[in-house]
Amino acid sequence: MLSENMQGKLNDQLNAEAYSAYLYMSMCAYFESLDMAGFANWMRVQAQEEALHATKFFSFINERSGRVTLKAIDAPPTDWASPENAFEAVYAHEQKVTGLINSLVGAAQSEGDFATVTFLQWFVSEQVEEESSANQVLRNLKLAGRDGAGLLMLDRELAQRVFAPPAATGQAPAG
Repeated sequence: MLSENMQGKLNDQLNAEAYSAYLYMSMCAYFESLDMAGFANWMRVQAQEEALHATKFFSFINERSGRVTLKAIDAPPTDWASPENAFEAVYAHEQKVTGLINSLVGAAQSEGDFATVTFLQWFVSEQVEEESSANQVLRNLKLAGRDGAGLLMLDRELAQRVFAPPAATGQAPAG
């Protein structure tokens, strides 16, 4: 069973993950408005991943006999100065989320809530990937600069990204 403190913190993280999905959908709309379908696709996939993360927190809270409390989701920004500026915001946002996850791990450890610590380890690893992915696109954007050919090439590369939900773990085989 979750402590009241941990339940509150996990609900806050559920909200943060929902906000992340909302932010990336807003960025998707921004890139759609620029006719950058590949960048928009990258953001749409990112939004799907964040929605999955929110669902994982939702399920975990319930599995631990906690109470999910959904809160209002803040409105995200809707415009950025450039594609590079948008990915600077993505990278900064992912670094912030990493800090939130690390704080949750610390809180769970201090409470001796090892089930929550174990649950959060997936997110610790996921955040390494999230930061790396955002930083890679940002570095590529910096290399491309304002070169139309470079941006077009990167847009085509980002169009190849596909949402691939992780395989279910810890479930008994069907049959």
